[in-house]
Amino acid sequence: MDFLDAYHLWADAHEFYEASIIPNPTEATDPLAEQTAAWESRLAEQTPQGALLRSNALFDSLNSSAKLHLLHVTHALEEINEHGVLYPSGGCLVGSIYCAPLTAVDQGFRMHNLAAYVLNKEAPAFLKRIGKPEATPTPLLFEIDVPRQAYRGLAGVDYLRLGAIHLSIYSHLEYLLSKTERHQLRETIISRTKNSASFLALASAIAHTGATVAAESFLQLLDETIPRLPILGYVYFEALAEYLMLHSTSDETRRLAELGEFNNWLYKEMIFSSELAMAGKFDLAKFRPAPDKLDSLLAQVDSTIDPQHARGYLMERISYLVAARLFTPGQVPEEWRHTRWEFDSLATHLGPLLGHLIHRELRTFGRYPDFYFYFDQHKALQAWNYWNHMDIITPFNGTIPKGEIGINPAYPDLEYRVWRAEQDGAGQLHPTEQLDVTIAPRLVDIKYTLMRNNRSVSPSSTAA
Repeated sequence: MDFLDAYHLWADAHEFYEASIIPNPTEATDPLAEQTAAWESRLAEQTPQGALLRSNALFDSLNSSAKLHLLHVTHALEEINEHGVLYPSGGCLVGSIYCAPLTAVDQGFRMHNLAAYVLNKEAPAFLKRIGKPEATPTPLLFEIDVPRQAYRGLAGVDYLRLGAIHLSIYSHLEYLLSKTERHQLRETIISRTKNSASFLALASAIAHTGATVAAESFLQLLDETIPRLPILGYVYFEALAEYLMLHSTSDETRRLAELGEFNNWLYKEMIFSSELAMAGKFDLAKFRPAPDKLDSLLAQVDSTIDPQHARGYLMERISYLVAARLFTPGQVPEEWRHTRWEFDSLATHLGPLLGHLIHRELRTFGRYPDFYFYFDQHKALQAWNYWNHMDIITPFNGTIPKGEIGINPAYPDLEYRVWRAEQDGAGQLHPTEQLDVTIAPRLVDIKYTLMRNNRSVSPSSTAA
């Protein structure tokens, strides 16, 4: 894949939040263009917190600040100090130092509510789970100098759009597998897809033709399909998190909205403090709230949410996301009974889905876990190349501007300072000790990151 091909794939994997004011000449050929425009309008204009999609504290800081202050949480300060290196991790921010925003106030810094949750609830839960209940997560305060040439637009990476990139990278690395292993992997992916055709056909029909079905039936079929198509767990999570943040009208949600922040505690509590019990694991491939318990789960998270409205929304939104993120762009599915269940044929219509499935399967497939690090490192190299071309220093999670923001570790002449920080009784952070730490453009193995795996931690590992 040459630079231009990779550039186009990575450009398509980003959400450009200022793009609504720029005419798009390709809309006429996009069968989902009308639905996409309708969703943008619906989310921004017809939800209680929709204004935050375009105007929020994160965007204000990215657009106007000469310096950015960010929080990174680590469980391995001693090892980081010993080696003097901090490595980025993969995940939703691809290959960044995972952070959340800080706002300068008086003599300290106010944490974004996402940062407060990670530091005070999520990280301690992880340490307790790995048998270190007495350990304390350490807040690291980063000050980033934003040069004049830095990109001032709002381009956030949307990890749900990485399927085509995953498929392309695999096509370049597949010969690390034997012929037999490659055949077995393809057959596994075909089988998973074929046995999920009922859900894919239904979601496509809802998105493309407005087909109607009871929300309960849709969610039941979704629940049955997630084990075969793990990417649906991620889609479900993002749709539900989006719904909660946009539709909550609780006092706390309103208070945070006045600060320009979505209420991240809603979905965090949903996955870490509810019956889903995902603390420390964060394996969204297994995110599948029981359909018959969804109402009680929503009520537990936020009493202002209407469960009946939520179910209908989730059916429509998930169907749209499946069609827009998992089908090859511009493709309108043919009749499913005429589908050729052969890898190359499926890739024509369902390339992004196959890419997501391969990316997930390789974590446990045969010998390939030994090579999986290089798969994600290859992906990170492409991301860094795109970000540097665009002069993006701090990429953010573009699925929705929650507050997840990263530091591009490969940015040329990156200027930053790092302090160990302490939290006062009011919840504000204060820098206490400047650290001699270098950000290295090399991924830490996913099994060593703070909240991504069940295995033991390792020196120089990063936070969430």
